[in-house]
Amino acid sequence: MQLSNKDLLSIHNLTTSEVCKILTLSTKLKALQKAGTAHKLLAGKTLGMIFNKASTRTRVSFEVGMYQLGGHALYLNDSATQIGRGEPIEDTARVLSRYVDGIMIRTFSHDSVEQLAKFSSVPVINGLTDLLHPCQALTDLFTIQEYKDSFQGRKLTYVGDGNNMANSLMFAAAKVGMDITIACPAAYQPNAEILELAQNDALCTGAKIEITNDPLKACEQADVLYTDVWASMGNESETNIRATALKDYQINAQSFAVAKPDAILLHCLPAHRGEELTAEVFELHAQEIFDQAENRLHVQKAIMALLMSPENLL
Repeated sequence: MQLSNKDLLSIHNLTTSEVCKILTLSTKLKALQKAGTAHKLLAGKTLGMIFNKASTRTRVSFEVGMYQLGGHALYLNDSATQIGRGEPIEDTARVLSRYVDGIMIRTFSHDSVEQLAKFSSVPVINGLTDLLHPCQALTDLFTIQEYKDSFQGRKLTYVGDGNNMANSLMFAAAKVGMDITIACPAAYQPNAEILELAQNDALCTGAKIEITNDPLKACEQADVLYTDVWASMGNESETNIRATALKDYQINAQSFAVAKPDAILLHCLPAHRGEELTAEVFELHAQEIFDQAENRLHVQKAIMALLMSPENLL
């Protein structure tokens, strides 16, 4: 089990032990940061951050994370690099590999991330694609672990668009043996290939994966309720269509009435109150949501440290 110099493109590519290793180091690094104890595990290292999509949490958490680990992060967007002028991703990968110790990319096409990793000689981290959001889903596992201690016997319910978050949460739950129910309309279900792969992963841990079009039934006896925006970046032109199709797929007081009494709410943000969730439930569970947002910092630090440094230093 050696994560050093590996890529993190999908949670599917991680073993359960590797997921647990990331969560364990996340706990350690969070405690060190809270105590004000230096942990310069990536001193002298540099991360290249490619952004083809706008970001708040991803940019700030990776950039601050590298600083806290003793390294340096470089922000690279379309207007500041040759990527925006059509330089092939394989050339970008081979050039950046000569300069930096790791690459994080936040982009649209998952194929671009796969291609970047293929030609890069340094670790590549998927910061988000239209297909997957592994760093966020690992953060969600960490947050659930903080609130619920264990994954066994727990139920995670995701309500809304079967997007990159739904895809990644299926992989995440399957790897740790946590049951997951996805509630979405027939036209907005998770990727069929991802579902099949996640179901195969679940066979190894005993997790159950369920897809339903009944949002209220999906929330029954859930330990964790989760939602995301109805129109992700790149789908803005479908905002009105999606608002109509997903109007019944909202997390609200009725959702919590059928969930477990101590159920928590997670949202990867930004949140559209009055759409995928009500303002009331958001504010009632704001502590959990903003703990989740903070945890991006700690989990991504663990990912970078494990991928970008010799494991005997950790």
